[in-house]
Amino acid sequence: MFKHRFASPQLGFWTVTSVVMIAVLGAVAFLRFTKGLGAVTNLSDTFPWGLWIGFDVLCGVGLAAGGFAVTATVHILHLKEFKPILRPTVLTAFLGYILVVCGLVFDLGKPWNIWHPIIMWNPHSVMFEVGWCVMLYTSVLSLEFAPVVLERFKLDWLLRLLKPITPVLVILGVILSTLHQSSLGSLFLILPEKVHPLWYTPVLPVLFFVSALAAGIGMTVVESWFSRRAFGKPIETHLLSRLSRVSVVVLAIYFALRMRDLIARHALATLFPLNSVSAMFLAEIALGVVVPMVLLAIPRFRESPKRLAVAQGMVVLGFIFHRLNISVTAVEAATGRTYLPSVMEFLVSAGLVAVGIWIFLLACRYLPIFPEGAMAEEEQRVGQHAGAAEVKAVSPLPGAVTAFDHT
Repeated sequence: MFKHRFASPQLGFWTVTSVVMIAVLGAVAFLRFTKGLGAVTNLSDTFPWGLWIGFDVLCGVGLAAGGFAVTATVHILHLKEFKPILRPTVLTAFLGYILVVCGLVFDLGKPWNIWHPIIMWNPHSVMFEVGWCVMLYTSVLSLEFAPVVLERFKLDWLLRLLKPITPVLVILGVILSTLHQSSLGSLFLILPEKVHPLWYTPVLPVLFFVSALAAGIGMTVVESWFSRRAFGKPIETHLLSRLSRVSVVVLAIYFALRMRDLIARHALATLFPLNSVSAMFLAEIALGVVVPMVLLAIPRFRESPKRLAVAQGMVVLGFIFHRLNISVTAVEAATGRTYLPSVMEFLVSAGLVAVGIWIFLLACRYLPIFPEGAMAEEEQRVGQHAGAAEVKAVSPLPGAVTAFDHT
């Protein structure tokens, strides 16, 4: 029997609240699938894509981007010191995609037809490409996560079969994730008259991919922080600090691309006169990009797990602002119509988040998400050795090694 090093999470108020949210999710799901979309949503012909697409799908896919980023770092770039955060990151990505599929089932007018793209091909459709990439990448994530389950039940012979194809799965995952992260942005290119100029741009697919990469890294840090709070797990500050340095570069690239595009299209003029649309844009850029980029660029700031979590939480929040601004704010501003999600739309999204958190907590408790015993010691030894070797290779000062030693 697998022994747990971490105590059961003591969440109190959260436990009661989340159970209520999941129960309400079940009740709303019954109404939605028996009475239709009109009974539970405020969707219309102007807003066929509302909260469930803007948050559950667009945000869910982007926040799961840390999965391909960290797996590529470990298996392709061979930076083995990041291995301790690999399993929880893959679990987060896997759950993210499962919940994306659930959100999509809620949003489809005829959810029983969700399987149609498998046999009814339309290669000229962006949605067709997104659908296939999501299906394939979810399958890849299930195989990447499978070793955790196989290890729990001591199915060593299956582990040996999976090990040789792991690099292939990682490369396939990077390709698939890159394709559909950008293609989600392409969906909005078919709406030139329905998206405000502050957000509509031909480079939207590129912006979607770069922002998803930043959000994926941010979600990895936030997830590590909450794992520490829930399970008393030691946080790998030296690893999260290095990831956050990458965040600075990614956020800088995103900010430069965004500003260059706005200036080239003369779209900054649409900020004036200042109104609610301008406020949403400025909040997205300032709080979600500029402020965390500056904070994470300060070495002393990155030495604190709490500060890291706050700054990366701002990145995640800014990413959510971006996706909701495109799917709701920009459409409202361009069409003159308003859309306010119904209470039941909010309850479904909140319920799906609660389900995801509970599955994550239960997986961490009953599966070797955080390795134990000899395996953990070996991974820690390899990680520390690789990290120390890299720091020594790039640092002329012996004392520079201690800059990352804040576990």
